[in-house]
Amino acid sequence: MQQDAGGSTPANEQDALHHFDTVAAQAPQSTVANAIASVFRSPQTGTFGQNISQIFAQSNPDQRAGILGQLLSSVGPGALAGLGGMFGGAAPAPVSPEQAQQISPAAVEHMANQAQEQDPSIIDRASSFYAQHPTLVKALGAGAAVLAMKHIADNRGM
Repeated sequence: MQQDAGGSTPANEQDALHHFDTVAAQAPQSTVANAIASVFRSPQTGTFGQNISQIFAQSNPDQRAGILGQLLSSVGPGALAGLGGMFGGAAPAPVSPEQAQQISPAAVEHMANQAQEQDPSIIDRASSFYAQHPTLVKALGAGAAVLAMKHIADNRGM
């Protein structure tokens, strides 16, 4: 686990992503959520909105609907104006997978940035959501995977 969780730098991107899978599968979900939150908060990985947008683009319809529900709970119906009136001005409860498929990653990036401005705790809720689907975090690349593994290692006293 020492090597996997940051004891040495993986030789290449594929190694880093494979090691992340191993670490995420072995660590408690709350630890993985905290590691994902550290990635979302890091200035090295782009904005929260960029991160969510990248992951959203790789998500299945159910996962897309799930994160949209989290974001909408933070921004409220006003954020829906940027989605072309798709929901008729009111947030559906919950967003269906079919509706989620119609929303672009760019719109999600904007919504995620709004959500963070209005409710900074969205980072923790989004991180908890993605801790249930840790393989999606690999959409952020090897650098984010290494950062997450380092956070897990640091919090385990490794």
